[in-house]
Amino acid sequence: MAHVDWYIEGPSFGNCNCNYGCPCQFEDLPTHGFCTGFEVLHIDKGHFGDTDLTGARAALLYAWPGPVFEGKGALQAIIDDRASDAQRAALETVLMGGETDEEATHWWVYRAMCDTVHETLIKRIDYEVDIENRTARLDIEGLVTSTGRPIRPPHGDGEHRVQIGIPGGIEFTLAEIGSASTKSNAAIKLDLDDSYGQWAIIRHGPHGVAA
Repeated sequence: MAHVDWYIEGPSFGNCNCNYGCPCQFEDLPTHGFCTGFEVLHIDKGHFGDTDLTGARAALLYAWPGPVFEGKGALQAIIDDRASDAQRAALETVLMGGETDEEATHWWVYRAMCDTVHETLIKRIDYEVDIENRTARLDIEGLVTSTGRPIRPPHGDGEHRVQIGIPGGIEFTLAEIGSASTKSNAAIKLDLDDSYGQWAIIRHGPHGVAA
């Protein structure tokens, strides 16, 4: 079945409860046996059919009682209040895995692995990110706050730089890894402190990660 023609490209930042290596990226079990976290995205370039998505922002909160692939999770989308009605509808569709080939994007997988989908929120998303320097700041109207920074070794000063490359992945091709801390008072609660932080350019379309 043909999908609506869509494309989303922009800098993303995320934080989950795993250690810096995030075993999920290596097909291993999560550090603490369960998975919870979030991601936020600013769209530098994008469209959904005839709807221009350039400049829109969205975030996704998620939680699973075990590994993602075991399901029974919950998620909640948050869309920036400056988005138009058409942009909001488009983003909610894509973030929930709609108009996408099966298993083609991490958004499709996340939705498929969640039994509970909380109401999408429309809130102001203030978001600053620097992928090269592994820094980020997020404030979603006091509901979600997050900061990201480079990993600093416990044995001395300086910054440690690590990248994860996944050719043929469903989320990114290359990601910068750092440390992040997040608090959330939304439907999905988060209280993360210096755990896995991820920076990447998202390039998604209906058939997965674009080359």
